[in-house]
Amino acid sequence: MQPIKAEQMKFKPGPIAGVIIRELRKHTDERGWLAEIFRQDELEPEYYPVMAYISMSLPEVTRGPHEHVDQSDLFAFIGPSNFKLKMWDNRPGSPTFGNEMTILVGEDHPSLVLVPKGVTHGYKNIGDKPGFVINCANRLFKGEGRREPVDEIRYENLPDSPFQMD
Repeated sequence: MQPIKAEQMKFKPGPIAGVIIRELRKHTDERGWLAEIFRQDELEPEYYPVMAYISMSLPEVTRGPHEHVDQSDLFAFIGPSNFKLKMWDNRPGSPTFGNEMTILVGEDHPSLVLVPKGVTHGYKNIGDKPGFVINCANRLFKGEGRREPVDEIRYENLPDSPFQMD
């Protein structure tokens, strides 16, 4: 799949079909807190995680934008910083094709966000301290045994990309 050219696509603000945003409920006691990030009874089987990873982003660091051909991402933005998450519906058959969404997530708004395959996405740490993001992806990175190509179309280094974080 070839990256889209800026002159080929203009996005407008609006919801994106298939994106699920759920506030993470922190259950707090004298030891700290706990929040559920995956429950099999709350997702369709196509989104069940097969691997999970955690990343830490320094202040002002942007990850993406990129999209996946087959992978969906189930992100948990927990802090201790805040992030600006942007998503663009880049799926020609989608009822919300051409829409873009921007939400603030992280320490002030702990959130779980399901990003379906084909939805371009990126996030930026907009806080003043490092922040953590957990991803429970429904596909293995580089496939079984890490023997397949990475399922990713990257846009962050394309100067004429229609997917701009700022």
